[in-house]
Amino acid sequence: MVAQEQLRVVRCGGSKLNGSRAAFSADAKYLLCATGDFVKVYSTTTEECIHILQGHTNLVTGIQLNPQNHLQLYSCSLDGTIKLWDFTDGILIKTFVVGYKIFAFYCLAGSDDSGFVIIPKNNEEASDSFQLALVRLTKAPGQEVETKELSLILDDIDYSPKCTAFGREGEYVASVRGLHLRVYFFKKKKTHSFPLSARTVKGANNYFTCVACHPKEDCIASGHKDGKIRLWRNFTHKKEYTFSAMHWHHSAVMDLAFTVEGTNLLSGGFESVLVQWRDVSESKKEFLPRLGSTIEHISVSPDGTLCCTSHTENKITIIQSNLRVSAVIQGLVKGSSVKTGLVVDPRTKALVLNGKPGHLQFFCLQSDKQLYSLDIVQQEYINQAGLSQTDLVKAAFSAQGNWLATVEQRQEKESDLELQMKLWVYDEQMQSFKLSTRVNMPHEDHVTALCFRDTDGVEDGIPTLVTAAKDGRFKVWVTVDESDTDKQSVGWICDFVGSYHNYQADNCCFSEDGSLLAVSFEEIVTVWDSETWDLKCTFCHPPGKTWSLCFGRLSCSKYLLGTTDHGFLCCWNLLNCALEWSTQLGVIVLQPDPLSENIAAVSCISEGSDLFVFRPNEPRPLCIQKNVCRGKVQCAVFIPRNVPETVGSEKYQWLSRSQLYFLTETQELMTFSTKSPEMRLTPSSKQLASEESLPMTPFYVLLGKHREQQQLKMDADLGKPVVHSHSTQSSPAVKELLHTPAHVLPSATFLCSIFINSLLISKENKSNGEVANEVEMESEKAEDESDEDIDHTAMEEDPKLTEFWGEMTPKLSKSQEKELRKIRKTDFSWISAL
Repeated sequence: MVAQEQLRVVRCGGSKLNGSRAAFSADAKYLLCATGDFVKVYSTTTEECIHILQGHTNLVTGIQLNPQNHLQLYSCSLDGTIKLWDFTDGILIKTFVVGYKIFAFYCLAGSDDSGFVIIPKNNEEASDSFQLALVRLTKAPGQEVETKELSLILDDIDYSPKCTAFGREGEYVASVRGLHLRVYFFKKKKTHSFPLSARTVKGANNYFTCVACHPKEDCIASGHKDGKIRLWRNFTHKKEYTFSAMHWHHSAVMDLAFTVEGTNLLSGGFESVLVQWRDVSESKKEFLPRLGSTIEHISVSPDGTLCCTSHTENKITIIQSNLRVSAVIQGLVKGSSVKTGLVVDPRTKALVLNGKPGHLQFFCLQSDKQLYSLDIVQQEYINQAGLSQTDLVKAAFSAQGNWLATVEQRQEKESDLELQMKLWVYDEQMQSFKLSTRVNMPHEDHVTALCFRDTDGVEDGIPTLVTAAKDGRFKVWVTVDESDTDKQSVGWICDFVGSYHNYQADNCCFSEDGSLLAVSFEEIVTVWDSETWDLKCTFCHPPGKTWSLCFGRLSCSKYLLGTTDHGFLCCWNLLNCALEWSTQLGVIVLQPDPLSENIAAVSCISEGSDLFVFRPNEPRPLCIQKNVCRGKVQCAVFIPRNVPETVGSEKYQWLSRSQLYFLTETQELMTFSTKSPEMRLTPSSKQLASEESLPMTPFYVLLGKHREQQQLKMDADLGKPVVHSHSTQSSPAVKELLHTPAHVLPSATFLCSIFINSLLISKENKSNGEVANEVEMESEKAEDESDEDIDHTAMEEDPKLTEFWGEMTPKLSKSQEKELRKIRKTDFSWISAL
């Protein structure tokens, strides 16, 4: 019996890389970081994702290498489990079920059967009180073990892992919260508390933000909100402790980390500058500036060669010990709002949306990494609260991806509006977009929508752009030739201005063939001829303003759909200019599939959002999915698949050609899948590739399947029987070579020399056999001349034997026998080297 497919809402990538501290492998070849429900293993040299460790059912809150085995990794999660992994192979070894939501995990070198966890006091995620507890990691048999016996160490601590640190050889643990530093000594079983006043005479803010312990000495470093770093010493005596202060940061210190030997201290904060305090002295500072955004976490590799910083723009910067950036792992940049919505780049199928301030980010969902970031505003961003900055608010691509239109605005007061529209053309040489035309103040008020007409595939079709604005007008922009004798160039001019009773223009969209333009003016929807720009008809369905518009596609191209702010979803028939049907679902997002007649509508009536997939000409929805997420869906988009996916259930056929992605209020990028978690992602899925998907490189042609297929085709053309032989592709060594990632292979020069030597005949084998071969080559002509006589004589001597073998085997011609002798003399010993 086949299990019935179920539609699942899954995180599709773009998860936070900066949620917790990253961890290096012992040899600093790999960087491990928690991202969403997974743990990702990256190469520190190529920035590629090697493994995805999947098994947790909730957010992963921390990771740490196993001190007893540096090839193993501990991970903790809000699902109440601690998992032990072999991260080099992506294998889950054991799961420890704690039963409490775990916000941090610590494991010390001296204890192989225990660890420390930070858990909420009443086991609620929204709790204000947290505890540091000892948990036993029993070695009981089985892959899943319950370890619910906890011993309390410290109470009323901060949930952040940055606020708790273990001292030299695990003799004590330091924890900061508010204005208190507390140190617990394990041997004495005593706690010393060191309070600070809220503000000093000079008005400094003394609240603690983070803490770090020296690996070799009894020294504790603490960061504060006023930017100061305090070094605490002699804290074993409660009344005789001392501290010294170092100050460079102008705002809060976000994280601190000592180097492996403790000779240097690293600090970071809002300035996007990594500060290295040499010899932990204020007079010896080194800086690595312009890291892009606020530093949230700092990690140091066990061998001391590398460190990394996690940033608020969802990236990890890998830095060498000489303070030079060696690699950057960039995730999906998440801002406070996505004003451009989710857009698809037709060329790369990448997801395009707001990135860093003033930038568009192109994010590849297949590899879960940013392709590149395009600077639209081209102004320096000033990180200052209350300062009005230029925002990127709209973006749209032409059908073939040759043109990109963007709108940016800045407004300090209601009367001071600065608008700028930019048209970007794709440059094949640069493999990016370059600025073609800049239009200052394209409208007198805020631009509400813009869309391209699909004319890229039409001969002599002029690229056309339409913009709608709150000033009550929509404008049509077309290209003009501005070439001169030196260079060719194309510009944009306004070709037509339309309005309807001076109502505010809210939305606009073209039909699939580009012959009609629909523009909504508050409660009125107008349809225009895109050739003559004549008004064809109007639709009205009060009450409520029109929120979104879209035309049907393919067999449903005669329908126009719209949503209102009163929750109505309306469908008009363009042939008879009548309302086909309407329903009140509270639709907030309306998104058509570019490859089919399907349309996705997301409604939000209660706390959660519901998904409806339907066709305008059918009375029943194809699919209804309740509670796809908490809260409202901000925006959604269909992205065409490179290869259609096989979907067994008729109910979910709408997922076969395109995939629907949506963005939640918490900036989580989600999608739908009918595959189970095991089918969707295996531990080695990023490493193993199918033979058919391997690139057709010269090396692959020499050793791979392509050579065998060509030989079989050649044999078939010559009329020879096709014999399926075991080629070199079936060799384990060759498979390992072709499937192993490039960064773990020896250098190409090393492999090339071995391969070339294997094709040559070794000098040691050049003995009597080779001399005989050379003599045979010299006398080959004479031997060929005497072949006919020898064969004829042999047949006459034993006619019975000849008749017998003639029935068993086909007779070979002279040329075939000659070819066979040459093959026998060929040395195939090089194959054994593979």
